[in-house]
Amino acid sequence: MKILCFGDSITRGVTLQGNRLRIVKQTYPKHLQAARPNDEIVNKGVFNDNSSSLLQRFDKDVVAEHPDVTLLEIGGNDCVFNWQEVANAPDDVHQPTVRMQDFKQNIRTLYDRLTNIGSKLVLVTPPPLDPVKYYEYLENLFDQSISKWICKVGGIDFWHKQYNDAIVQLSEELHLLLIDVRKAFIETDHFQDFMSNDGIHPNEEGYVLMAQTIEQTIK
Repeated sequence: MKILCFGDSITRGVTLQGNRLRIVKQTYPKHLQAARPNDEIVNKGVFNDNSSSLLQRFDKDVVAEHPDVTLLEIGGNDCVFNWQEVANAPDDVHQPTVRMQDFKQNIRTLYDRLTNIGSKLVLVTPPPLDPVKYYEYLENLFDQSISKWICKVGGIDFWHKQYNDAIVQLSEELHLLLIDVRKAFIETDHFQDFMSNDGIHPNEEGYVLMAQTIEQTIK
């Protein structure tokens, strides 16, 4: 069986080490390959991708691979904002990169396209956001005025969870297998231990937990 891992920088295996974003040697697809030696696991994760970006590269990165199963991990970049614009105008109204209605429709479109090529779609929720680490990371990159705006809208983790909940709802609407990575992280004693210092990417232990959760669900 050929399993294609389709998603953003978390699928790619990005983590923050020191002050630099790096790719871990053992991504979750590599861990999954080790657990499933009789299957072919293909990593098609791209840094900074969102659901709209996935549609743009669907033919090149999915159709050309002819996967039996496609694991879709997306959402973290859909729900973020243009932080430079927020820092410059913290009292203005700002919209996420991909609005909720478009995010949902993008996933429905991906489902239709995958069905047309005979690939089974499995939805994977992203890990939870560590708001403390993420706020500190953003303030170091931009300005403390970001925190003022974030507090006014209920916190970026509030927005992040909304997109996670949308993935859960879509799994029910489309009758798809759901791999709830977010829930697996939260059910640990302290999920922050599995996140890197930017608060949004897993660390090496977090990628192990992701792979274990995925393998336990799909097997």
